[in-house]
Amino acid sequence: MGADPVAAMTGERSIGVAIVDDHPVVVEGVRAWLATEPRLTVLATGDDPDEVLRVAPDADVVLLDLRLHGRMALDKLAELSTAGRRVVVYSEHTDPQTMLAALDAGAVAFLAKHEGREHCVATVLAAASDRPYVPPALAGAMVGDPRPDRPMLSDKEREALLLWFQSMSKASVARRMRISEHTVKQYVDRARIKYTRAGRPAATKAALLARAIEDGLVRPEEIGIYRSHAAHDRPTP
Repeated sequence: MGADPVAAMTGERSIGVAIVDDHPVVVEGVRAWLATEPRLTVLATGDDPDEVLRVAPDADVVLLDLRLHGRMALDKLAELSTAGRRVVVYSEHTDPQTMLAALDAGAVAFLAKHEGREHCVATVLAAASDRPYVPPALAGAMVGDPRPDRPMLSDKEREALLLWFQSMSKASVARRMRISEHTVKQYVDRARIKYTRAGRPAATKAALLARAIEDGLVRPEEIGIYRSHAAHDRPTP
C-alpha cells in the first residue's frame, strides 16, 4: 500500500474501518459520516463479516451490525473479538441485556443506530485507540438500574477503575495514584472477581465499564469525552 496522504500531512496514522451491515442504506450513511473525519478510512463494506475482513484484513476497527440476515451475530462477535479484532457493535437493539451481552462477548463499544454522526465518529476513534466511550444510549440504559447483586467496591478500587476508564494504561493510573502498576492491576482484578462472584462477570474493559455505570459506581460524565489526540496515543494493556 502507498503512503497515506493524510498521515503524511498530519503525522497521524490513518485508521482503517470495516463496516458489516446487511442494509446498504445504513452502510452508505455510516460511510458518509466516517468520511467527515480525515483520520478514518473505510477499507471495505458488506453483509458478511468473513468476506469483508478478507478484503480488509488490516482494519483497525470493525463496525458490526448485531443482527445480520435475521439472526443475532453474538457468536460471530465473540469469534472476531477472540481473534483480536476491535469490534464496535452498531445496533437498533438497545435494551440493557443485549448491550451487556455484546460487551461480554468482547465488543469494545456499543453504539445505537439512532445515534448521530458525532457519536459514531467518536466511538470509532476511541475504539481504535483502546479508549472507552459512552454514547448516550448506553449511558441511559445503564444508569439508575439498582441491582441486589451490586458488588461493594472499596474507594481505592473505584478510584483505580475510574482512572483506568479515563486513561490509556494502568501505568498512567499508577502515576496518578502514586502506587505501583501491580497494585493498580490488583484493584482492577479484585473488581472483576467481585462481579464474577455476584454472577455478573465482566471479562473485558468495556463490559466492566458497563457494569460500573449500571450500578452507579461510575457516572458516564466522569469518563469524559473523546479528545482529539486520542487516535494516535499508543495505549498499553
